[in-house]
Amino acid sequence: MNKALLNSLTEKEAALVREADPAALRELDEDQLLELHERVRRERTKHLKVYRRGASAEVEAAGGRGKAYDRNQRARAKAEVFESVLAQVSRQVSAAARKASQELREERLAEARAATSAGPRRATSTNDGGTPVPSTRRDATRTTGGLKRDASSRAQGARRQAARDAR
Repeated sequence: MNKALLNSLTEKEAALVREADPAALRELDEDQLLELHERVRRERTKHLKVYRRGASAEVEAAGGRGKAYDRNQRARAKAEVFESVLAQVSRQVSAAARKASQELREERLAEARAATSAGPRRATSTNDGGTPVPSTRRDATRTTGGLKRDASSRAQGARRQAARDAR
């Protein structure tokens, strides 16, 4: 960024630009980044409005947009500074959100793994001594061809029943 332009910023604006320094951004958590993003976005919008209003007012006085272009340099430069600062903060917010999303996903998967069991519990019987012995009988398995076919069959039965009930 242009040093002269940075020197022309107010103390509040300069502090906001310093807060958006990449090294400072890495230390912020997601909520702090979102709050900073909101402040920078408001500042950028303010300077953009100032530039547009000034530019539109100068067009008539200068006699054309091309001639009015040079008269509004500072306002345009400030808007560009805050646009680039907003881009930096937005990238950091995106990275923090991606990281938080990945952490939540891993946490959710770990909880799901811990909640699932090794499979259905098998019936046990006792031998003569009273100790439980696992059953040697295999659990029945369905071999109808899949969930979709089963669902279709249930739906067809429900339609038939509904037709009978409507008679």
